[in-house]
Amino acid sequence: MTIHDLVIAHGTVVNSFGRQAAHVVVDGGRVTQLVDAAEPVPAATRTIDASGQLVIPGGVDGHCHVAQVTGRYRTLDDYRTTSTAALWGGTTTIIDFGIPRDAQESPLDAVLNKKRLAEESRCDVALHGSVVTWDETVPWQLEQLAAEGVRSVKMYTTNRGSTMADGDTILKVMREMVRLDGLTYIHAEHDPIIADCTEQHAADGRIGIEHLHSTRPELAEEISVKETLAMAAYTGAPVYFVHQSTPGAVDLVTEARVRGQEAYSETCPHYLTLDDTVYGSAFPEWYACCPPMRSPETVAALKERLAAGAIHTVSSDHSCYDLSQKRERTDDIRSMPHGLPGVETRMPVTFTAMAAGSTVEDFVEVFSAGPARINAVPGKGTIAPGFDADLVVFDPAEKREVDGGALHMGTDFSPFEGKTLSGWPAVVVSAGRVVVDDGGFHDPGPVGRFVRRNGFTAHRDALSSVQDGVAAISL
Repeated sequence: MTIHDLVIAHGTVVNSFGRQAAHVVVDGGRVTQLVDAAEPVPAATRTIDASGQLVIPGGVDGHCHVAQVTGRYRTLDDYRTTSTAALWGGTTTIIDFGIPRDAQESPLDAVLNKKRLAEESRCDVALHGSVVTWDETVPWQLEQLAAEGVRSVKMYTTNRGSTMADGDTILKVMREMVRLDGLTYIHAEHDPIIADCTEQHAADGRIGIEHLHSTRPELAEEISVKETLAMAAYTGAPVYFVHQSTPGAVDLVTEARVRGQEAYSETCPHYLTLDDTVYGSAFPEWYACCPPMRSPETVAALKERLAAGAIHTVSSDHSCYDLSQKRERTDDIRSMPHGLPGVETRMPVTFTAMAAGSTVEDFVEVFSAGPARINAVPGKGTIAPGFDADLVVFDPAEKREVDGGALHMGTDFSPFEGKTLSGWPAVVVSAGRVVVDDGGFHDPGPVGRFVRRNGFTAHRDALSSVQDGVAAISL
């Protein structure tokens, strides 16, 4: 009789394309069988009873910043901390960024440095590159990144003097990414508008954190998306917009897709659940991020776009500063660090935000399947034979209150403090290892693998044959 490594029995397996009552069989770190739940439970070294619970693919967080340096500030995490927090939150793969810290660090070196740091990760890791300034070496560097399995490059349309790429650079990089079958990531905010608006606020003495939302208007985001889509259409480049915070920005991407462009919208849990009234709260520094939170009306409209399927992924944009760093310069938003901790809370915040108007299948799409597919991450995002055994078991009816001090992200706050959320993981399996269960966290050590990503179009075309969660291509 065959004794399998692990069986998750009697659960409802939910993929983005459907669900079935099944026993999930795991061997050698991969799913090997889905057995109808009416059949006997296969013998295994360990069996987990998931009766009355859902079993979904482990989360893929396509937008994390680990050990990030911004000016004189460095986030307080490392790969051990952030990967541990990710696993606590049901995310089994994170995608970080190799962003040059200054003009002396090349795009290739930035990625290779991050890849070395990632050797301490407890979960699987992939990387995005980043280009700030074009020179004659960039095409060769992008070729080297592609050979390393880094098939996407992020560029910023704002942050002049630090990470901002000019239009010429963006256009040239897009053309190279088409040649290399890659994906262009864009932080889209129109820098001249933001710079002018911020200067006017400073002149009026309205430059503290309580005014953040009014210094970065929705128009700045939407104009930048429109301009970038035009460049993507001109070059034929697939383009992915990070942390979209307005329905207008999402609609521009939707319209581009109708025209036949490969364009994708990402949003973040905080843009779905928090609005700009937080900047009038007792602790506005908890919400310092760019783009800022938007009006309640904008948040409601963004959630409508998510329910309609117009938003393709929900990522954390995790940046782990603490309150002492946030509070150093609350008097001047130009000098304080921006970014929120969120890799651990992405699952319950997103699940709760989607509870009305969306299915669990829809949630799996934006939490796991969509990020894996769009980012060409092999073996992720689906529970089916041949895919990695990255699994999350949870009871959708269970509710917990967020206690920032009890989380594991290496900081001392959560922007979701005190909120009651559903969708917390009860069991997390990463590469076939049970890392979270009712006994707590079982540290597997630095076993996280660096995931070499496929070409964008090659991966998309190869995935077309997944059917019913039973037959799947092992990429």
